Amino acid sequence: MAYRLLADIVTVLHLAFVAFVLLGGFLVLRWRGSIWIHGPAVLWGALVEWAGWVCPLTPLENWLCLKGHVRGYAGGFVEHYLVPVLYPEALTPGIQVALGGLVIAVNLMVYGYALRVRRRRVRVPGSSAEAERLSSGRT
Repeated sequence: MAYRLLADIVTVLHLAFVAFVLLGGFLVLRWRGSIWIHGPAVLWGALVEWAGWVCPLTPLENWLCLKGHVRGYAGGFVEHYLVPVLYPEALTPGIQVALGGLVIAVNLMVYGYALRVRRRRVRVPGSSAEAERLSSGRT
């Protein structure tokens, strides 16, 4: 039972990581420093897809399932609803390359938007950033 629970936890964490890779760029809008965590995660996610590698979490999930006497991912909520999202049956190398490109494209758009918002905030007349820029002699 403990191994099966651990396998479920790893699967949920795996799905959370995939969601973070795809959508975590939106955190940059709120917390600029999150780019130092999210950027490498995006590169890793795209590289795994492009190279056709297996994420290290996948063998861990399978090993925990095996130790928990669960055949593959059959049964339970996590296996039924989350695993097909992580491992679609029709996944081909071409789809993997497209997914890697999608990860990069989505995050470049979000980072571009975050950069525009940041620049706009700096240029707003009367803002503390604008006042600081003008007082320091920068234009």
